Amino acid sequence: GSRLRRQLESGGFAAAEYVKQLSQQSDGDRDLQEHRQRIQALSEETAQSLKRNVYQNYRQFIETAREISYLESEMYQLSHILTEQKGIMEAVTQALLLQGDRDEAALGARRAAAAAADPFLPLSAKEAAASEEGRQRTLTTLLEKVEGCGDLLPESPGKYLVYNGDLLEYDADHMAQIQRVHAFLMNDCLLVATALPNRRGAYRYDALYPLDGLAVVNVKDNPPMKDMFKLLMFPESRIFQAENAKIKKEWLEVLEETKRSRALSEKRRLEQEALPRPAPPEPPNPFEEDDGEGAEEPPAEEDAVDLSLEWIQELPEDLDVCIAQRDFEGAVDLLDKLNEHLGAKAGSAAAAELRARVDERVRQLTDVLVFELSPGRSLRGGPRATRRAVSQLVRLGQSSKACELFLRNRAGAVRTAIRQLRIEGATLLYIHKLCHVFFTSLLETAREFEIDFAGNSGCYSAFVMWARASMRMFVDAFSKQVFDSKESLSTAAECVKVAKEHCKQLSEIGLDLTFIIHALLVKDIKGALQSYKDIIIEATKHRNSEEMWRRMNLMTPEALGKLREEMRGCGVGNFDQYTGDDCWVNLSYTVVAFTKQTMAFLEEALKLYFPELHMVLLESLVEIILVAVQHVDYSLRCEQDPEKKAFIRQNASFLYETVLPVVEKRFEEGVGKPAKQLQDLRNASRLMRVNPESTTSVV
Repeated sequence: GSRLRRQLESGGFAAAEYVKQLSQQSDGDRDLQEHRQRIQALSEETAQSLKRNVYQNYRQFIETAREISYLESEMYQLSHILTEQKGIMEAVTQALLLQGDRDEAALGARRAAAAAADPFLPLSAKEAAASEEGRQRTLTTLLEKVEGCGDLLPESPGKYLVYNGDLLEYDADHMAQIQRVHAFLMNDCLLVATALPNRRGAYRYDALYPLDGLAVVNVKDNPPMKDMFKLLMFPESRIFQAENAKIKKEWLEVLEETKRSRALSEKRRLEQEALPRPAPPEPPNPFEEDDGEGAEEPPAEEDAVDLSLEWIQELPEDLDVCIAQRDFEGAVDLLDKLNEHLGAKAGSAAAAELRARVDERVRQLTDVLVFELSPGRSLRGGPRATRRAVSQLVRLGQSSKACELFLRNRAGAVRTAIRQLRIEGATLLYIHKLCHVFFTSLLETAREFEIDFAGNSGCYSAFVMWARASMRMFVDAFSKQVFDSKESLSTAAECVKVAKEHCKQLSEIGLDLTFIIHALLVKDIKGALQSYKDIIIEATKHRNSEEMWRRMNLMTPEALGKLREEMRGCGVGNFDQYTGDDCWVNLSYTVVAFTKQTMAFLEEALKLYFPELHMVLLESLVEIILVAVQHVDYSLRCEQDPEKKAFIRQNASFLYETVLPVVEKRFEEGVGKPAKQLQDLRNASRLMRVNPESTTSVV
């Protein structure tokens, strides 16, 4: 085998020459067949080895992709940190250089002239600290030149323009140019406007982004895509291109500097509001005794919460970073830490404002987690893949929403798994696969549900309803393949048996859905039983119409032995008393065929049996038996030949004394209780045998 493999793997291997040489050396067809089998085995071994290698490489590819994703997020963090550090260093350097030789008067005149010439002329990073009056005039001009922003940017004493300029916007996915925009950076927000086509210097409002929720990321140059930077505003991001590298650098620096200034001023404001204010002195109460301990009570405990801590001030930005990096656990940990710090105290106005800003991030985090559990996401990985998002939603107090989304996600996964099943030619093989896929998914979902919602007992009713709906989906696929395709009753019985056995697996987790599958299948099983009953009745009537009342001659002892085994399998133990000399059987072919067909129907029906089918099965048996009994009774009354009449009585005796008791006994064993209708039928036949000349028909 190894020698053959090396020969086939050699670089100079020629198939035509190899076959020619092999044909000359072989002794005959047998050698060629053996050599062909060796090559076939080698081919299968190679295919299996290739499959294993592909699977191993696929797993390594997935792990590598995951590591690349982690590395990319870390690089974004590192780039952001480096940009901040660079901005700080340059700001310090500029402050030291300009501290001694700045001419305020000349600088003010230059700014005034620039503003009068063109209020939208891009300001450099050094000129960002203009006087308050000039800033207000520039902001007023902005409100006049940009359509649609008057209501969005009401004039306020603290708002001013820091920087502005033209940019090109690109599509984040395909890197295709979208439009030319003009960006206006103010001390608390960034406004993006598009140029009006027929009005020079006029703009139309496009978007407004608060600096609190804005992150700036440098985009590495990749010619011809260069001088770009990205703005992250959850849940969207936009990519802009500056005119050159210098303007891009100024945008990055001034954005970071303005964000820092905004955060610092907000921190100072919160610190000022957090300081306790002295309560106004109360007039003395003349009726209150002076006990000498006139110390005032401390102010209300609501101001006791310290909001000046650094981690609290940076909490909204930290939450934005966690959400952008998909660090859901870190975001929820920060929220838990804040709630623990604030406790149950109402807090001051500053605490209420902080809570409002945090609540906005909570809504964003909830939206991301909801998207993670949406059915449109990848359904691979099984129920465990949803555990991360579900557990964080539960921690956020969204147990009901987490339960609903988890079950909706799993319903989509089960539906997809059923649709992807390949419909085999053999129905039973397909049903085995269907039951394995469905009940395994149901069991895994139930176990994962117990882990995720262990402390939320109120969610279990939702799981039971979901399991019922999933079972209905399973039964639809099951019935379409088993009952709609008109399979035989034996095949349908085996398929239902397989489904019941898989359903019992759910008892491991305390979930019994057997009654649901019975309720959903009862209509189809009734239809199958009645259809097969009609087939048996038609076949029996056809045989009765051709009945000659002659003994059976099986011709060979083997055929007779086979018939004995078949009748013994039907429960007829005294069949030997109806066999004669050689290979003769003292029974009619019609009666023997009826016995085998009826007992086969009963056995398959008992596999399908559950209490809701009791009357349907019993009535079907009675109808089938009546066809044979009435035919024998009619033939016994009408036959005039004494010899044939004696043979008919022998067949009637076999039916009444052997077949009917066997049917009654087997029915009672399978169902667990006797059937009064079968007993009445046997008693009626006994009355008929007492008076065989009666013309009364048993009905």
